[in-house]
Formats: sequence, structure tokens, C-alpha cells
Amino acid sequence: MPSYTAPVKDMQFLLHDVLKVSTRDIPGYSDLDDGFTVAILEESGKIASEVLAPLNPVGDQQGCRLENGVVYTPDGFKAAFDQVREGGWTGLDCDPEYGGQGMPYVLATAVGEMFTGANMAFTMYQGLTHGAYSAIHAHGTDAQKAKWLPKMVSCDWTGTMNLTEPHCGTDLGLMRTKAEPQGDGTYKITGQKIFISAGEHDMSENIVHLVLAKIPGGPEGIKGVSLFIVPKFLVDDDGNIGARNGVAVGNIEEKMGIHGNATCVMNYDGAEGYLLGEEHKGMRAMFTMMNEARLGVGMQGLAVAEAAYQNAVDYAKDRLQGRAITGAENPDGPADPLIVHPDIRRSLMDQKSFAEGGRAFTLWGATMIDEAVRKDDHAAEGMISLLTPVLKGFLTDEGFDMTVLAQQVYGGHGYIEEHGMSQFARDARIAMIYEGANGVQALDLVGRKLAADGGKPAMAFFEMVKSFCKENGGDEEIATGFIEPLKTASKHLQDAAMFFMQNGMKNPNHALAGSYDFMHLFGHVCLGLMWSKMAIAAKAKLAEGTGDAEFYQSKIATGRYYMARRLPATSMHLARITSGADTVMALDAANF
Repeated sequence: MPSYTAPVKDMQFLLHDVLKVSTRDIPGYSDLDDGFTVAILEESGKIASEVLAPLNPVGDQQGCRLENGVVYTPDGFKAAFDQVREGGWTGLDCDPEYGGQGMPYVLATAVGEMFTGANMAFTMYQGLTHGAYSAIHAHGTDAQKAKWLPKMVSCDWTGTMNLTEPHCGTDLGLMRTKAEPQGDGTYKITGQKIFISAGEHDMSENIVHLVLAKIPGGPEGIKGVSLFIVPKFLVDDDGNIGARNGVAVGNIEEKMGIHGNATCVMNYDGAEGYLLGEEHKGMRAMFTMMNEARLGVGMQGLAVAEAAYQNAVDYAKDRLQGRAITGAENPDGPADPLIVHPDIRRSLMDQKSFAEGGRAFTLWGATMIDEAVRKDDHAAEGMISLLTPVLKGFLTDEGFDMTVLAQQVYGGHGYIEEHGMSQFARDARIAMIYEGANGVQALDLVGRKLAADGGKPAMAFFEMVKSFCKENGGDEEIATGFIEPLKTASKHLQDAAMFFMQNGMKNPNHALAGSYDFMHLFGHVCLGLMWSKMAIAAKAKLAEGTGDAEFYQSKIATGRYYMARRLPATSMHLARITSGADTVMALDAANF
């Protein structure tokens, strides 16, 4: 059975030596000293490794089952959910006014990675609840927030987001679910939603569905969509649970992965709902959930890759196969361990450099969310909006690739279920699809985010990298191994953006055909920036002569690997982008 160890040391290094959270001018960050954060991370790490990780294969093997309209979660899930709730982990960064602990989002993100790496399917129940909480917190009335949020913060009541219908996914303007006004402030919701994660289960008293629907007579298409709070059980003004609402699970989907999470078909038959936000402005409210969810899904790609990598390393150190080409390294044994072989090293270095770089990228993004929310900083909001599709698309694409590499280390044992590597690959693969398939993330990045706010966030990113390189180019070791490769990669990114500007207006296909490569090019530049920052921080710690020298030396060596072996992919992506759309669009549809 696979194991999981929370990467507390690496998180501490990122929070305090790289991001320097306790010195940041963001409300709440002054409380994040290293003693406080390590206490939180070590405790959550114990839950991840001792409680959640052992349930991961259980969830995969048992899945969820539907009996008489009730979905039952795998053995042990409910007890573990109660333990997580009682520990206050579900409300770590939620508003204290509603029972949350009010900690910064960056700390909640670190804890979320641990829980997800240990058990992705399980952690989705509370993750989706947090997204629904955020939407109600941002767009609800005071009465709605008082009624729904305390129980959602504690996860006594969980939450969902209901967007997709059988005939529409990305194009939500085609939805048919109706919301009939009743004249008393309520609406009757009728329609069917599919792919609803955590749509029905046995771990909470109530489930608060956030449902997109159209009010009759409203504008056509996406402009006519509104968002509604639709609970599984009705709740009176005193917060007491009453009668069952007109919402029921029609089926639970059979999926390739995340078997422990109930992915449901939800049927709404005149269910009572309450408008959240303004009429016909549902997408604005829903995007509060979707943006948070996309960041969370990007983190899933990283977290599952980390878990797979940990197990691949253990296997590579233990499994004896062949001899090192330069001479036996285990002369007393029948063979050397796998890890002596250069190609195994390449695979593990790909995985390690991605996981550690992706973790830095994710936590950096979380600090921008804190800055945007806690300081109402427009520039930070613009930057994280620009980077959201990169975080989601790049980290899940690469995260899946890394689980496949980890699986490959095992050879034939990689596809034998008892080793657990198949589950990591299957779970990670789903993250590339849901919360907006990665092709859609790339289109969003190139079609909307690059030009948003007159292109200011994109230009700010280019300038930030340029300034960073200028400020840190004086150290020859850092300049050669990190700054110069980062400069080259950043130039590739700017050249790609310029190609879109010069050619996209004449023929939009030139931009859209290169959008996926641009998302990956952007992702590599972000990880190159993160590795450069980590190398500088690690070298500074070595110069101090305090701490774990081996850890810092390994950090620099891993960063050098990324810059030399992974970052040059930006050249390939630029070449694809500048080849334009002609070869992509050359065939008539009939010739495929």
C-alpha cells in the first residue's frame, strides 16, 4: 500500500525563506512566524499521513454506492470527515464571524496540498464546500450569510457547485434549468445537472447546492443565467432543518478515478431556491467559486504528483535491478537498486523538480489571493487572474505526466493495483478535465487574460521577471545556472505574446492554435522564476551556516536540473506557436 509523508520542511522553506510571509505587508501575515506555521503543518501532516492516506486505496477500491436515494461513502470516510471537522480544519481560512479561524489563504493552501496528496477524493468534499462558502460570503445578503455559512464553515453542511447539464458544459449559455419566481422571494428550480462532485453523500446533515439556472423572460444565452442556493433539506429562519427539498440524486457516475468522491446526476423538480447575487448575473457569482476551484485543481495536480513521487523514490531505492554502468554499487547484493541508473534518475528528477517548483508556484499564487482579498489590491487581483489558467492547466497536465513517470519506475508493478500507482495516475488524469478542460484554460489565457485590463497584468509579469533578473544577476553562480536561462525563457514568452498581437487580429486562429503551447510556455517560465527564487534563498541559508546544509544543497541542485533540462521546453513551445494555424487548420473536417 502506498504511503504519504507531508512535505513540512519544504513548505516551511517556501513560506519563510522564499516568500517571507511573516514580513509581508498583508493583514494576518505577521502572525505567520515559523513556530506557528510548523505547528499547524505538522499537525495537519499527521492527519494526512495517518488518517487520510490509509483511506485512499479504500476509497478507490470501494467507491461510493447509491441505495434508495442515499449515497454511502467508502468505509472510514465518515469517521475521518468527523475528525477533520472537529479539528477545525474545514474553516482554517474562513471568516471568524461565521466560525472560521481567519487564517491566511496561503496557510490553508499548504494544508490543502497535504490532505489532497494523502486522499484527493476525500478532500474534495470539504474543498467544494469551501468554494460554495466563498461564493455566498462574497455575494450573499447578510441574512443569507448568517443562515448558511456557520454550518458550512464547520462542514456540518457541505456545499456543491452545479453548472454542467447533459447538453452543455463549457457553453453554459445553452443550459435549460429553469428558475420560476414564486412572488415571495423564492424560486422553483427545475432541471438536471451532471458531473456534480459530492452531490449526495452520508457525511453531513445537509448539502447546500449552488445551482445555475435561467429565470424565464431573461436575456438569451449566458447573460440570462442566475445563481441560486438550493439546499437538500429546507432550513427555517432559526437554522433548523425541515422537510426534504425537491432535489434528488439520479445516479452516481462510474469514473476512471476519484472513486471515493460521489460524482452525481442531480435532478431538480420544483426545488425551492434562493437567488444569490443579482438576477442574470449568476456567472459573476459563480466565478468566485470557479476561480477558487481552478486554483484548487491545479494544486491537486501538484499534490498527487508529490505523493506518486514519494512512493517511486522509495521503490527505486529498494528494488534491485541490474548493475550500475560504472561498476557495482551494491557489491554484496545480487544487483544494484534502480536509483543508480541514469534514466531512473532523470525520471525522478523530472518529478522532484516539478513537485517542488509547482509547490512554490501554488503558494506564491495563494499569497496573491491574500493580497487581493485582504488588501483589496487590484494589481494582485489582476496578476492572479492572469495566472489562474496557468496554475490549473499547466500544473494538472504536468502533474499527470509525473504520476505516469512515477508509475513507470515500478515497471510491471506499476500497473498492479496493490502498489497504488495506477490510482495516482487515474486520479490525476481527471484534474486535467474538470473545472474547465485544459484546452479551455489555454483559450481563456490567450483569448481573455492576456488582454485583460489593457494588458497591464501581463506587462506587469514581464516587468517583474525582468527586474528580478536584473537585481540578481551579479552572483555568477546564480546568473549562470538560473538567471540567464530564465531570461531566455522569458524572452520566448514575450515573443509568443508579440506573435499573437501581430497575427491574432488578422487571423484569430493563429492565436488560438498556439494557446495550449503558450499556457505551457508560461508555466515553465513561472517555475523557472520559482526555482531561481528558491536557489537564491537556499544559497543565502548556506552562507548563514545554519539549518540543514544538505537540504539547501539539494534544493540548488534540483533547481539547476530544472533550468537545464526542463526550462528549454520554452523554445519548442515558441516554435510551435510561431508556426501559426495553417498546418493546424489545413484539413477539411471530412478528412479527419
